Parts: sequence; structure tokens; C-alpha cells
Amino acid sequence: MERWAGKVAVVTGASSGIGAALSLRLANHGLTVVGLARRTHLIDDLASKVTGAGNIVTKSCDVSKPEDIEAAFKWVEQKFGGPHVLVNNAGFLKTGCITDVGENPLSDDAVLSTLDVNLKGMVMCTRKAVSSMRKRNFNGHIINVNSIAGHYVPFQSSLNVYPSTKHAVTALTTALNTEMAEFHCQIKVASVSPGLVKTDMVTDFKDDMPILEPEAVADAILYILSTPPNVNITELTIEPILERRL
Repeated sequence: MERWAGKVAVVTGASSGIGAALSLRLANHGLTVVGLARRTHLIDDLASKVTGAGNIVTKSCDVSKPEDIEAAFKWVEQKFGGPHVLVNNAGFLKTGCITDVGENPLSDDAVLSTLDVNLKGMVMCTRKAVSSMRKRNFNGHIINVNSIAGHYVPFQSSLNVYPSTKHAVTALTTALNTEMAEFHCQIKVASVSPGLVKTDMVTDFKDDMPILEPEAVADAILYILSTPPNVNITELTIEPILERRL
């Protein structure tokens, strides 16, 4: 992680869960972390917990709105020169059915929010980050927080369009790496696909269900960032296991 010390990382959805855990770890490794979120007061609170050489700064941004993304990345360039790392972590999940065939159909707004945050926001943030990196001739790193639901469709109708958006993240990551290779660009793109994680989005789980702590996913992202420039981990899957007793 030494080569990232003093560099700038943009983390979306930084106010809680994986984003908060990762922001703190990155700052403790010497990075300036720009946390993008709507609940900026939570990132402000997080900044006071940094014990390393880096810091966490807050920028209000709703990644479902292209105009917010445009303003946020322009601000990052003006304030810090631009991002060296982008972690597309923001996510949205509201349980319910896609159509009114089910007992609990989602509202139109909930469906559109899932698509906008989980896919559209990721695409637009990535476009801004790559453009900024190329202007500065810096071979940065983009990490997309995916899900194991991006590699199969859980047999659970209440997850609605969420797996569809995560399958799109899998395809997007591959498409980006293909584009980088075709045009001889050394920017790396990775997908991190955790199983169930204890975040604000996960409210219904039994005590005996295996679940990951956000810090476990943050550590996996640090591992990806620690690889040398000529190594690209394109996909990393992380699953929890039940405690094993002898």
C-alpha cells in the first residue's frame, strides 16, 4: 500500500457499511479519502477516527443524479488534483417484487433507484474517474463493489431487480478491462463480490446465518490495491462461513 500514500481515493457510499470501513482503512494507510454520500454528517464523524497519516473529507453527492456526480468530480479535481483510486461502493436494495403479481410490489421510484444507484451511478463515476486519470497520465485503480448475486440469481423473489444490476456490474467490469486492454491503457478495474454483509441494507437475517463484517470486505479491497502495477485482480469473491467447532 506504500505507493498509494499521499494519493486521493474517491469512495462512494462512504457514510456507512463497507464504504465507511474502507474509508477509515485507506486514510490510516496515508490516503486522502473523499467520501461521497448523501448523509455527510456520518462521514464527518468518521473523519475524527482516523489514526494514520491520511484524512477523510466529505462531499455531498447523490450518485443517482448525474449532475451531482459531475459537480463532485469537478470539485475533487479543483481541490486535490483528481482521484487516483475510485471505489464504486454505493448500493441500493429495497425488498419487494418487480411486478404486482407478488404480494409486495416495489414502487416505480424504488425500482428506478435500484437501477440508478447500482448501475447508472457506477458507470458515470467511472467515466469521470478514468477521464481525470488520463488527463494526469496516471494509471489508477477502479474497484466495483459487486455481489455474489452478480454471478447467480438467488431463488428469492424479494430481491427483485437487485441481482440484475449486479450482473450488470460483472459485465461492466469485464467490458472496462476489455476497453483498457484494447486501447493500451494501464488503469486497472476490479470487481469485489461479497456474500451477505452486515450493512444498513441487510435487516432480515437469522442469527445462525453466516454474514461478513464490512471490515472483511474493506481488507479484501486493500489486498487488491496492494498488488503491483502489472497484476490485475479482475474478480474477487468473498463468502462467509459458519463458525467451525471441533
